[in-house]
Parts: sequence; structure tokens; C-alpha cells
Amino acid sequence: MTRLTMMLAGAGVASGLMVGTAPAARTSAVQMQVAGVAAAPGLDMRGSTGNPLAADSSILVQGGSLRTWSYRSPSVEQVQVVLSTEGRPLDADIELWQGPDNTPCKMRVYVENGQLRPFSAVVETPRGPNTIAIRNIGQVEFPLAANVVADNVDAPSAECLDTRMTIQGGALRTYPFDPSVDSVQVMLKTDGRPLNARIELLQGPNNNKQVIELYTEDGLDRPFFCILETPGSGNVVRVVNTAPVEFPMTAGVVPNSINQQMS
Repeated sequence: MTRLTMMLAGAGVASGLMVGTAPAARTSAVQMQVAGVAAAPGLDMRGSTGNPLAADSSILVQGGSLRTWSYRSPSVEQVQVVLSTEGRPLDADIELWQGPDNTPCKMRVYVENGQLRPFSAVVETPRGPNTIAIRNIGQVEFPLAANVVADNVDAPSAECLDTRMTIQGGALRTYPFDPSVDSVQVMLKTDGRPLNARIELLQGPNNNKQVIELYTEDGLDRPFFCILETPGSGNVVRVVNTAPVEFPMTAGVVPNSINQQMS
């Protein structure tokens, strides 16, 4: 009996150790996981660049496909469209739909390198509902990332608004920039007449890095504003009024950001 009692007592002690140590082990494991999450205070869910426009909300648009963003609220008066690639060419159509068979604004965008020079433009959307349609007209080997946001939209600077100059129909203006200029603001507007224009970013003779062909039915109600990335040297922005002589427009082209290390 004594031997049997000792065996039962030993088994009870062993089982008690097993039951007592298991929760401690699980608790330690949980604490380690929580500590691992807390040890990353720099974690930013907006993406590696810290820019809200570069967040994971970007939608991949394959070559030949179409994606739409609808805004039913009339309080959304403008949206920003950002298109980029992983370094391949970018070729897309952007349209604003307002009602059946009504396209008050549309543009054709070509970029030689969508990673080095992402496309960023503001589309005016007064009197909703409105729908932004983005069609990748490139081949299937050239997908693009599209993001459309209605908050934190870029706005032209006071200098851009004050330095606008008139471009008559069929005329053009060129704006050369210093190598220290990293990006450029472009603002186009009319007195209420239709707006037809072509914006080109050149780097070298007849070397188009980015081309935007634009149409807006009312250049006063729906002016066009975009930011062009201009890395490197020899950048020239050329603005062409492709409308007849009866449809002048005003254009403001000024530096947006300057690299202080190169200036």
C-alpha cells in the first residue's frame, strides 16, 4: 500500500506540473506575439512612400480592361486620378461620365515610364453623380495601377494661377525648366468655351516622355490641373491649343517642387 500510494502521489505531482506549466507556456507565447507587433511603431499602412495616394487601395488594370469609380454624392466636386506602372509604358483613356451618353471630360495619357513619371491629374466633378472610367488601352503585357481619391486633392499654387498666359487656338507655348526642378504644375482654363489641348513633356529634341491629349466641354466649369514629374535635365513642357482660333485658353506652368541639393 505504501508503494502504491507513493506511485499515485508521484503521478499526481507529475500531472500537476503538466497542467500548471502549460498555461504559462501559452501565456509567454502570446506575450511574445504582442510584443512583436508593438515593437514596430513605424509601420505605416499607407505604403512604402508614406503617400496616401500610393496606398494599397490602388487597383490593377490589365491591358485592354476597364475600371470605374462612381461618386453619387454631389458634395464630391473634384477627384484626383493617379496612374503608375512598375517601369513599363503607360497608355490609358480617362473619361468622366455624367448621365447617359454624356462625357464632359476625357483625356488620352501616354507615359514612357510609369514608375519614373507617374501620371497625376485633378478632374472636376461638379453636380453629381459622376463616374470616372479608366481604360488601359495598352497590350496585356502592360498593366497599370490606378487610384482615384476624393480627399486630399492637389490644388494649384498662387503662382500658377497668377502667371497664366493666353494661348490662342492653334498656337503653342514652351516652358523649359532647370534640372533642379523635380515636378511641374500645369493649369489650363478657358472663359467657358470648350477646351482642347495637348500637353507634352519633352527631354531632348522630339523625345516625348509624357503626352496628355485633353478635351473639356467647359474650361471654366471644369479646368484642368495636373502635376508632371520632371526628373533629369533638359525638360521642356509644351502646351498646344488644338482648338480653332475662336477658342483661346489660358495656361499656367510653374515649378512644383525643387531639389535643393541641385540648386
